[in-house]
Amino acid sequence: MSEFGNDLMSPAGWLPLVFALVMALSMLAYVILDGYDLGVGVLLDSADTVEQKNTMIASIGPFWDANETWLVLGVGVLLVGFPMAHGVILGALYLPVALMLVALSLRGVAFDFRVKAKSHHRPLWDKTFYIGSVLASWSQGFMLGQLITGFKQDAPGYVFSALIGFCLVFAYRLLGAGWLIMKTEGALQLRAVEWAKGSLWLTAAGVLAISVATPWVSPRIFDKWFSFPNLLMLLPIPAMTLALFVVIRRSLSRLPTRFASGNQYGAGVPFACTVGVFLLSFYGLAYSLFPWLVIDKLNIWQAASAPEALLVIFYGVVVVLPVIIGYTVFAYRVFWGKSTQLKY
Repeated sequence: MSEFGNDLMSPAGWLPLVFALVMALSMLAYVILDGYDLGVGVLLDSADTVEQKNTMIASIGPFWDANETWLVLGVGVLLVGFPMAHGVILGALYLPVALMLVALSLRGVAFDFRVKAKSHHRPLWDKTFYIGSVLASWSQGFMLGQLITGFKQDAPGYVFSALIGFCLVFAYRLLGAGWLIMKTEGALQLRAVEWAKGSLWLTAAGVLAISVATPWVSPRIFDKWFSFPNLLMLLPIPAMTLALFVVIRRSLSRLPTRFASGNQYGAGVPFACTVGVFLLSFYGLAYSLFPWLVIDKLNIWQAASAPEALLVIFYGVVVVLPVIIGYTVFAYRVFWGKSTQLKY
């Protein structure tokens, strides 16, 4: 039996758990995979030359569109698996969701049009890709802030959500810079190191703000973190997160010297450690919120579809999810390695 009285051995008990896990993993995959290409888009306006911009676009070209598959899967599971929560969450987040969709559309149009545009029109599409990336990143952070505050429609809630949106832009920027450090060489790689340094501490500030705010939203969440022995058992999460930030900073200070001598050793460390920060932050947030989809108002069992409907959808997920994972792994394996100059 769960703490909410559901028999976990029955379909009504375990199916909502399975769909909550699929939805959570889908959103985690989206944040990391689409996060780095959103970060590259945010950095595009800071590139020094057209050649650097072309290389940045080439580094995400084979992946960026497929990365958004995970967002579609996550929202789709929310819709079919938890329709009641879908209505509450997307109803409360109507405007930021609309902004995100417009921004993602701008990115898609700009990405394709810059290929066909004449050289004097290409800066317009580069700027559009940059603006779409910034708006999509900020709106996702705003939605995260609203989720953490329980969708409070007041000034403090909006200000907090806006600040989290600002910090998420820099978190994606750090992730994108780490990707470019891995995928590029020469002057652009050195620029990516500087971009990562400029994004590091605002990313840390965002993680700290979420870590401080989440336990104060609900007494239940506060008790999950600060009651004994939970406090001691969970201490490694913030400790490891802090350690990863230290490793990133140390790595970024050493890499330029190595790159100057043609040594690429450690080029993947900033990206890998940033992914680690995202994983730990996501785990902490999931631990805090579980089993609530809307904090202290709606849990996964209350919001779930009928067990019979979930069982039918479950068979579809069993088929589709491995295909998505397999394609993603295959694409990254085929297109791995350093990006080269993009030519039209």
